[in-house]
Amino acid sequence: MRITDLEKKQGDFQMKIDTLVLEKGKIHGIIGGNGCGKTTLCKLIMGILRPDRGTLDYEGLDIRKITMTAQRPYFIQGSVYENICYPLKIRRIRPDEQKIDQWLDRCSLAEKKHQYARSLSSGEQQKVSMIRALIFDPEFVMIDETLSNLDPENLELFEHVIFDIQKERAITWLLISHRLAHIYKMCGELHFMHEGTLLASGGKHEILFENKDDRIRRFVANEVIKMETSV
Repeated sequence: MRITDLEKKQGDFQMKIDTLVLEKGKIHGIIGGNGCGKTTLCKLIMGILRPDRGTLDYEGLDIRKITMTAQRPYFIQGSVYENICYPLKIRRIRPDEQKIDQWLDRCSLAEKKHQYARSLSSGEQQKVSMIRALIFDPEFVMIDETLSNLDPENLELFEHVIFDIQKERAITWLLISHRLAHIYKMCGELHFMHEGTLLASGGKHEILFENKDDRIRRFVANEVIKMETSV
């Protein structure tokens, strides 16, 4: 995917990205401070928002093969099973019961299959949100902080899920997380945003440890301090 001359204004916020290339089949990470435009960018890619100017070239990718999860998942009125089936329903794909059961079992949610989805704990809701996003075998997945608040065991579970999918059929991922250790572990390419602009793109080591931009260096230093003080 190639994004060029992108502009979007929302209230006092202005996004302006000259060029952003999200290479197919790689795990990309977007980092930056609160309000820098990470979620807005995902919504533009997803088609939830429309740009005021610029081009999003999907390079042949069917937009129905793109999916996005949020930090606070939205669920339709219904059970866990009905929510997982929803993206299949709108794409007119017949649910595969065995596949759904395998996902639920892997995520320790088998007994919750017919439970009202909105009654789940926040961690369980995030797991259902991930299953729902992956159930139709998408080709481009955006994870907007969905994994950030999972406990270490479940975070590791979905890290393995992502790596397993990449081994089977490399798809494109765009991860947003305030956990730099998680981003460094998962991503090959990083993109740093600041106040609606894209400051840098490159390999993870280059962006986190070799970049000379003071704004990026301060962000990385502050996040490392937060991680150290939370231990």
